Amino acid sequence: MALLFAQRLQVPVVMTDLDQARVDKGLAYAHAEIDKMAAKGRVNGDKANRLKGLITGSVTKEAFADADFVIEAVFEDMKVKQQVFAEVEQVVREDCVLATNTSSLSVTEMASGLKHPERVVGFHFFNPVAVMPLLEIVRAEQTDDPTLATAFVVGKSLKKSSVLVKDAPAFVVNRLLTRFLGEVTTAYDEGTPFEVADRALDPLGLPMSPFTLLQLVGPAVAYHVSETMHEAYPDRFYVSANLKKIVEAGKTAIWTYDSGTPEIDPEVAELFEQGDAPLSEEQVRDRALTALAQETQLMLDEGVVAEAQDIDLCMLLGAGWPFHLGGITPYLDRSGVSEKVNGKRFLPAGVASLP
Repeated sequence: MALLFAQRLQVPVVMTDLDQARVDKGLAYAHAEIDKMAAKGRVNGDKANRLKGLITGSVTKEAFADADFVIEAVFEDMKVKQQVFAEVEQVVREDCVLATNTSSLSVTEMASGLKHPERVVGFHFFNPVAVMPLLEIVRAEQTDDPTLATAFVVGKSLKKSSVLVKDAPAFVVNRLLTRFLGEVTTAYDEGTPFEVADRALDPLGLPMSPFTLLQLVGPAVAYHVSETMHEAYPDRFYVSANLKKIVEAGKTAIWTYDSGTPEIDPEVAELFEQGDAPLSEEQVRDRALTALAQETQLMLDEGVVAEAQDIDLCMLLGAGWPFHLGGITPYLDRSGVSEKVNGKRFLPAGVASLP
């Protein structure tokens, strides 16, 4: 993230962390990435040196005293994030924008204890930050217009496609992915064979299978987001008991690829418990698409985004939803799922539709 800001904005960027060792590790990573760009001929030696010079590190928040824009990306814990913002507010100017890269927490609550909550805005990147083009910009209850405008200008300068979203749990992409993956993990927990649940969505042409995505995100992060969403919407968001066991056991990998296809790690398999109600691939896929249609309609009803096309853009650019499907809502319209679940289409007949 620091490298992206330095490279795109050409301004000094300072990183802080808990101790010098962590600061040094962050700087070393950024410098190594710059060296890779130079080795590939993407930047010359002079520019590489200038980029390295723009990125510095500190163990104190006083380093932000003259900053125009501060973004936090600490662990997804509300109290920790509130503490970080409280400390930063003590040293920055009153016109400094405070942004959060939270993936699921309330930006409004995060800013609630500050003297100037109106300058706090959600600024949610997607991994890998340098590659994924989407930026969810979250307007909290007290975010003012100058702060929001600044966020959009910065997002554009970073060459990201920014979408305005309401301060609702997990915003757009993570909310839909969590609901989507929840249906697949539920099917597995209920007794569906691993390979059946994992292959169920192959006909959609997604960039990776559900369990591959889950491992990429990381069991701990996936479990935390599912807990957050379950707390907000307990009737729709499932918290997998098996996923909880993985996290409690400290496992970071769920399966191996030794045979060329994903197989559950034997140590992890010993932790799992399954029911006796297996589903077919078609049944798993139907449940997942039904969940997507329901959640998408609820998000529109809640005003999380202005229109269905915003959700399509978020999923195309932030989740790798296949471009050839035209977006989630036209796909759900064409396949009949929208009307089956919600009693209506998301888009007018003929919009993003095949003859």
